[in-house]
Amino acid sequence: MLIVGLAPGLRGANRTGRPFTGDFAGDLLYRSLVKSGFAAGTYGASIDDGLELLRARITNAVRCVPPQNRPEPGEINACKAFLAGEIAGTDGLRVILALGAIAHNAVLAALNLRRISYSFAHGAVHELPGGIVLADSYHCSRLNTNTGKLTVEMFELVIADLADRLAIAT
Repeated sequence: MLIVGLAPGLRGANRTGRPFTGDFAGDLLYRSLVKSGFAAGTYGASIDDGLELLRARITNAVRCVPPQNRPEPGEINACKAFLAGEIAGTDGLRVILALGAIAHNAVLAALNLRRISYSFAHGAVHELPGGIVLADSYHCSRLNTNTGKLTVEMFELVIADLADRLAIAT
C-alpha cells in the first residue's frame, strides 16, 4: 500500500526525515497502521523510535513544505512526475490511500486519469485501470479531527478495511 499525503509538515517530516513524524497527523496515522498490521513497533514521534512500516510506504503529493501548509496547484503540478515515479516504483502496489482530496486528485493526475471518473469521498474505493485500488480518507490532520470531520474511528475503519482487502492479519 502506498499512502499519499499532502506535503511534508514543517514540524514533522521536514524536521525528522520521516513523513508524518512529530505532528498530530502522525500520531493517528501510525497508531492506525500498527493496529491494522501495516506497521510494527511503537510510534514515538522520532525517526529512531523503532517503528517499522510493513507492506506500506508513505509519500506526498508535493515534495516541499508549502506556504500556509496547503499546496498550490502549481506546486502539485510541478511534483506530478515525482509522484508518478513513486507510484511506478512501488513494487507489487495494489492499493493507494489518498489522505484528502488534494492527494486524491494528485494521484489521478500522476496516473493521467480524469477526476470526473473518480470522485473523492471519505471511505470511497475506486478500481483504477491496471488493477490498482485508490482508497480515500479525509486527511488525518488535527484540523479535521478537532472539527469532527474525521473521527479516530472513521480513520481506523478505512485502514482496517484496506488491511482486510489486502488480507493482512491483525
